[in-house]
Amino acid sequence: MAGGLFALLDDVAALARLAAASVDDVGAAAGRATTKAAGVVVDDTAVTPQYVHGVTADRELPMIKRITIGSLRNKLVIILPIALLLSQFLPWLLTPILMVGGAYLCYEGFEKVWARIRGHEHHAVPVGLVGADAEKAMVAGAIRTDLILSAEIMVIALNEVADEPFLSRLVILVVVAIAITIAVYGVVAIIVKLDDIGLHLSQRSSGIATKIGHGLLVGTPKLLATISVVGIAAMLWVGGHIELVGLDELGWHAPYDFVHHLEHEVHHAIGGTLGSIAGWLTNTFASAVFGFVIGALVLGVLQLVPKRAKASAH
Repeated sequence: MAGGLFALLDDVAALARLAAASVDDVGAAAGRATTKAAGVVVDDTAVTPQYVHGVTADRELPMIKRITIGSLRNKLVIILPIALLLSQFLPWLLTPILMVGGAYLCYEGFEKVWARIRGHEHHAVPVGLVGADAEKAMVAGAIRTDLILSAEIMVIALNEVADEPFLSRLVILVVVAIAITIAVYGVVAIIVKLDDIGLHLSQRSSGIATKIGHGLLVGTPKLLATISVVGIAAMLWVGGHIELVGLDELGWHAPYDFVHHLEHEVHHAIGGTLGSIAGWLTNTFASAVFGFVIGALVLGVLQLVPKRAKASAH
């Protein structure tokens, strides 16, 4: 009886060690997947603050909370099941679906740039909407944009752990989705509240606190304006990169090969760490230019379709 009990305890201990090893493996894989998607995380962080720019201070955090919940819903309820099912049964469909999302990002970025060129500032919501309607529309717009960025994050993470068993993939992607969402919108919440933090510090009796507070009050509007520009650039960069990679995977290698070759040449011409940075910047700029072109084409098509439909009606 005692021997049977000790044997059972040995089996339990072995199972516990196996479970612990599995948890470690999942954690390591989740870490790799999150690191791989870091570039898109930066873009997501840059894009989001523009949607709460200009709203009253008391509504900023509630809006970010709603966008955060929407982002988690995007990742866990919409993207995760679709990505896992497609990767399991129809993996060839992932690239075209992602490219549709990339085209939408290119269109969004180009539309904002074109509005600034023409002198018509792009509004996140129709000018006629005010109060709760405007907030609802801005949150919906942020969640729509997040859907595309989240899709790329999840697909990149999925590709990184494609060789893992189905259950491990599921757990890893859930961990990645939650960790990235908390990180992105935690940073966004801090960014949009910097002016309030500055006001609080500027009223303190400490001289150092007062100086930091005044610095934040002066610098925050400039930071938000810069982030708005970075957010537009990020839409074009990410969207263009999605299209370049997608076309390459679908068999049209020339655009991606050209950009990759350009990056390689710049890297080797400069060399070292500086060369790596310059090569990355070259790739980023080329992807943004490609995204700009794609965005212009999408906008052109969208403007032609109503005109043709109107002409056909007559």
